[in-house]
Amino acid sequence: MACVHYKFASKLNFAIATFDGRHNSLGDLKKQIMGREKLKAAKCDLQITNAQTEEEYTDDNALISKNVSVIVRRIPIGAVKSTSKADAIGRTEPVMGTSMVTDDSSASLFLAQLTKTANLAEANASEEDKIKAMMSQSGHAYGPVN
Repeated sequence: MACVHYKFASKLNFAIATFDGRHNSLGDLKKQIMGREKLKAAKCDLQITNAQTEEEYTDDNALISKNVSVIVRRIPIGAVKSTSKADAIGRTEPVMGTSMVTDDSSASLFLAQLTKTANLAEANASEEDKIKAMMSQSGHAYGPVN
């Protein structure tokens, strides 16, 4: 009997899924994990990533060799799977209701004004700008002047 060690990202301990042979398909592994964890296939899908190499298995026909440790995450059906963290972070579309600032000098001037704002929650700015201003305000106390 061969096995695959799996754990959900939110859990501490690994569980074991056993199978016959040297390899198991990703689809069969997902079915087995969903059965063991009492998950319904109609409500969610499983994202499976190799725990050592952090390689994400996407093809249901992909073969997973025995004695591999994987990390399992539940994702809603129809969710867009990001191929990398840079795709999610590096987006440049404007937030709804705001406009993109293209001039660097005006952007830095706006950020400088925003960092002097006492209540950023009520400021009329995009969420990204508010976060940048908050990070600047929090690091100001540790500057070379102080």
